[in-house]
Amino acid sequence: MRQATQATVPPDRAVLGREVGLVLALSLGASGVSALISFLGALTATRPLARQTTQLITDQAPGRPWLGLAWQLFSIVTALVPVALVAHLMARGGESLRGTLGFSLRCPGRDLARGAVVAAVIGGAGLGLYLFSRSMGLNLTVVPSNLAGVWWRVPVLVAAAAQNAVLEETVVLGYLTHRLGGLGWSPWRATAASSLLRGSYHLYQGVGGFAGNVIMGVIFCRLYRRWGRVMPLVVAHTLIDVVAFVGAVFLAGHVSWLPAH
Repeated sequence: MRQATQATVPPDRAVLGREVGLVLALSLGASGVSALISFLGALTATRPLARQTTQLITDQAPGRPWLGLAWQLFSIVTALVPVALVAHLMARGGESLRGTLGFSLRCPGRDLARGAVVAAVIGGAGLGLYLFSRSMGLNLTVVPSNLAGVWWRVPVLVAAAAQNAVLEETVVLGYLTHRLGGLGWSPWRATAASSLLRGSYHLYQGVGGFAGNVIMGVIFCRLYRRWGRVMPLVVAHTLIDVVAFVGAVFLAGHVSWLPAH
């Protein structure tokens, strides 16, 4: 007996809209709300913003290195679950991170070269904006990590940098702009939404962190549309964060804008 087949019906706009909302609510959209609350708390504190600090990666078990490592690995892996969710949702519609968004190792040399150039430009400009914002009292002092005296510090910082890049560029850059296009949004409107979201979950750093990441988001969206691949931007973001995280290991306590604690 021949089994009946059911035609695949593309999801309508309402379904896609709910999908986007749920993905963001479970990932960086929620991070944006959390960052806003954190910023409001810092803004209403008795000390000025520039005299407050925010730590990006903290030791969850001081004095217990193996337990601390377990917590770091757990945090990195679970942070990537939204990427797996996006991959699953796209696959159900016949799409993929690899083919649709260009998240693949198909062009390693070109992706690395492009990513390195973008990282050098964005990273240098971002550092300048951070220092300016902090000097103007608009930004907290950002301490990339308080990991000290543990043998796994550098590998974990590199892994955390890669995790940030994969999560943000696949979800906020590739997936979100792709889905918003499917919902009928214009390229510039989708760029604005993606960039403002990127800035929102960096608000915990202050006004400079928000503004710098909005600008970064606009540039990344333009490059993504031009290249048709998210991978060079994943490389760029990874390099920026590796330099920031690992560089802080050697600079902390030696420069005035990066305290040792």
